[in-house]
Amino acid sequence: MKADPAAQRRLLDLAEVDAELTRLAHRRRALPEHAELTEAEARVRAGKDAVVEAETAAGDLDRDIRRLERDVEGVRARTEKDRAVLAGSGVSARQAADLQHELETLARRQGVLEDEQLEVMEQREALGGNLDHSRRVLAEAEEHLQAVTGRRDTALADIDAAEGGRRRDRETILPELPEDLLAVYEKRREQGRAGAGLLRERRCGACRLELDRTFLGRVKAAAADDVVHCEECGAILVRTGESGL
Repeated sequence: MKADPAAQRRLLDLAEVDAELTRLAHRRRALPEHAELTEAEARVRAGKDAVVEAETAAGDLDRDIRRLERDVEGVRARTEKDRAVLAGSGVSARQAADLQHELETLARRQGVLEDEQLEVMEQREALGGNLDHSRRVLAEAEEHLQAVTGRRDTALADIDAAEGGRRRDRETILPELPEDLLAVYEKRREQGRAGAGLLRERRCGACRLELDRTFLGRVKAAAADDVVHCEECGAILVRTGESGL
């Protein structure tokens, strides 16, 4: 294949643009914010789980407290009723004894309930501190997640802008290249390989390998418009004044 030396040199500009696009794509995939975001999202999920667990436990204790309050009020109400009956007229000695026994039983029952109520309230107070802590941890995790997301979005926007500029550069270069030369270049790109490289100091700019002297002799003997390929990687080997041939 033959191509004007100027077109071959212009191919190097396209290769540079494509190399930059490749670097930008790698940078997009390898952004440290991706890993940070995964970790931050996990922290938020763990924080939410901790808050839900604490809220559920707090709700259970609140229900226990309300139940105990109702039980205590019931015992107090029964105590007041029995005292009123005991203080009234017409109560026999047997009835008075029974009422006194029931009042003692109610007093013991009230004491047990109040002790249980106090214990549950202390548990609830301690859990309230844990719940507040869990909510603070969650808020901090959500704030961190928001910050990481912002940094990620900013980095991606910068990459998008850079890619947009390089793609416009590419579209400017493409019409300047012969179709057959471009087809060979693009085929290699589709295979995930470098399409072209500058020959400089006996090295291929695409694979960076030093080339054999015999091969370089053949390259030197080739016509200026001959399209030659690196014997190591197969990329189009572009010769310029820097090639030292």
